[in-house]
Amino acid sequence: MAGVRVPLASGSRLPLVTVPDDAVLLAPPPPLDPIADVSAAVAEALLYPLAGPPLQVAAPRDGRATVVVQPPTLPVPTAAEDPRRDALAAVLDALAAAGIPRERQTVLVAGGLGRRAGRRELEGLMRPDRARGFHGRVVVHDCESEDLTRIELDGRPHHVHPALVETDVVVTVGVGETVLNGGATALVDACGPSTIRAATATSLLEPSGAAGWRLAAALEAELRRRVPVVGLSLVLDRPRLIGPYQGYPWDPRARASLARSPLRRAVNAAPAMLRRWLVGRLTYELSAVAALAGPPSVAHAEALVRGSAVFGVRLERQLDTIVVPLPHTGLGMPREPLNPITAAALGLGHALRLWRDRSPLAEGGTVVLLHPFTRVMGHGPQAPYRALFAELRDGSRPRLRATEAIAARDRRAVAAYRAGTAPHPRLPFGEWEECRSVLDRAGSVIVAGCRDAGAARALGLVPSHSAATALAMARGLSGDEGSVGVLFGPPYPRLVVG
Repeated sequence: MAGVRVPLASGSRLPLVTVPDDAVLLAPPPPLDPIADVSAAVAEALLYPLAGPPLQVAAPRDGRATVVVQPPTLPVPTAAEDPRRDALAAVLDALAAAGIPRERQTVLVAGGLGRRAGRRELEGLMRPDRARGFHGRVVVHDCESEDLTRIELDGRPHHVHPALVETDVVVTVGVGETVLNGGATALVDACGPSTIRAATATSLLEPSGAAGWRLAAALEAELRRRVPVVGLSLVLDRPRLIGPYQGYPWDPRARASLARSPLRRAVNAAPAMLRRWLVGRLTYELSAVAALAGPPSVAHAEALVRGSAVFGVRLERQLDTIVVPLPHTGLGMPREPLNPITAAALGLGHALRLWRDRSPLAEGGTVVLLHPFTRVMGHGPQAPYRALFAELRDGSRPRLRATEAIAARDRRAVAAYRAGTAPHPRLPFGEWEECRSVLDRAGSVIVAGCRDAGAARALGLVPSHSAATALAMARGLSGDEGSVGVLFGPPYPRLVVG
């Protein structure tokens, strides 16, 4: 059968995969011209918000301010020169100009159930010269802390970081990447573990159907009853790869050049440790194309809409088979190698939920994940995934809630989370639940290039030795007339379907 050979990520390798001639190639659109001065754009956005008073009016003179930020987990991949650093510095300058001294400013890092930020991550919040001039506090949220403040939302108790209520103004600084990242959802990530786990969504680009968005809006409304709440949301450009692979994956010429590249073949043939080191040395540029301010939910929603309009890829109809390449590392910070559960979370729970209007996968369709699925769960950051994997391996899916409750009471696991050496023990269960909507929709999920068939079968997935075999299996399930789509990434495109 004739086909087109395209380079796609599979762990730390970039093999050539032969796809049908009529396959739909879904690559992110080309980058745009960025904002020349992010700090100036942020200052202007805070002066002329989409709704509500400007920050200079909302911030009381000589008061206290809490600035909420999230770790830069999105987009994937991130870059060392992140415009969020300049945006945070500009917000702190605006608060100082409004009359709130820098020593009365608190930066709250809300990481949800993820691994708590360490010194290296905190040093990346601002440029070194700006960090030296900041004399306030930097606090990393601990969702297991006994000092959380109790509030009620719709008659139900929730617990939030005290810095959100023991202040005179709250400012969120984030990006409009998904409905669960940025804006008011940053406030949810500064709550207790039960509240964070309740923040779910079917589509990561449609607020209307997201329980996490409604929870965030309710929390924002409750906080606004107590203190002014202002949000700043950036619209980020797609990460640009610099170096020999420049232009991949959005430029067809770069893809063709990469397919012929002897450097790609040399990297693929290198030993695993060297290959991962080389892949980790790839450099990306990240810039902002818009800055929006107002109430957090308003600024965040507008950033989502603008991002989908500018970076969305139109897909005329749903696809019977979708190929999803997965890189070596996942969504968490600091970046860790993917294990079978985090690989499924990245491909099914993230890449295939970046859609508007309709899911890109037809009911009963097939998903092909390109990844070796190596089982790397052991001690350290990967340890919390063992309890979930053991339960799935034993086929006890109805007992997952009970297993999660037991894991949440594991003192050693909670202590590791609080020390910043591992994510919260409830995080793996949340990541697996994010895959559920795609798993329920798909007829089969095939792991192409799988090196651990037992791990794939434990998750209810189908192992396959190679991408060619996986695509042949998918063609047998959908028939010769079935449509095939290929997601290039990361970064993965936002799909507008129908």
